[in-house]
Amino acid sequence: MTLPRLIVFSSGTSVGGGSGFEKLVFAAQERILRAHIVAVVSNHASGGVKEKADRLRIPFVYFPSPYTFQYYQKIITAFKSDFSVLAGWLKLVSGLNPKTTFNIHPGPLPDFGGKGKYGLHVHRAVIEDYKAGKVTSSAVCMHFVTEEYDQGPVFFYKSVPVFATDTPEDLAKRVRIVEHEFLPVIADLVVNNYICWDGKDPDTLCLPKGYSYFP
Repeated sequence: MTLPRLIVFSSGTSVGGGSGFEKLVFAAQERILRAHIVAVVSNHASGGVKEKADRLRIPFVYFPSPYTFQYYQKIITAFKSDFSVLAGWLKLVSGLNPKTTFNIHPGPLPDFGGKGKYGLHVHRAVIEDYKAGKVTSSAVCMHFVTEEYDQGPVFFYKSVPVFATDTPEDLAKRVRIVEHEFLPVIADLVVNNYICWDGKDPDTLCLPKGYSYFP
């Protein structure tokens, strides 16, 4: 059986990060994720993603600005990837196929998505709305990726509780646990075409029979 080729885009930081990428590699090794991870891409030349890539023996690509159509295409072509997953990738995507590119987001979509809505920025906004009585929980979402931040169709939604005593860091830890649990499992459904769409019309979104993580 030929496994689908998956490339991971993961920013991390200059000193850490990349835990979602690491979970995907472990899942692929355990055949939970039925895919061949061909490379990981980061906008930091060193740091958490690079360290994990070297330790896990996954090819590492440093992707500096500008984040152009041509450079995205160059990376995809070089590694002959069938699918792209954004696991903490913080740059706007251009030139990747929306049918085969998907992202995990640490907050409820569409209300807590868009430019600048990432990491602790999302968690602060959710907590503010929770204290104002506007929301009762946060969520982890997964969606296909278009050339606008967080605008592709959502195909995974898992609520995460917010507590009155939460700091953004507290909520981030709780959200990350859910991300790590579900990212490999749902990614497997995408790369094996159980979850799909035509790349243009959100109404074409297809989900497996009995699937229960749709908003």
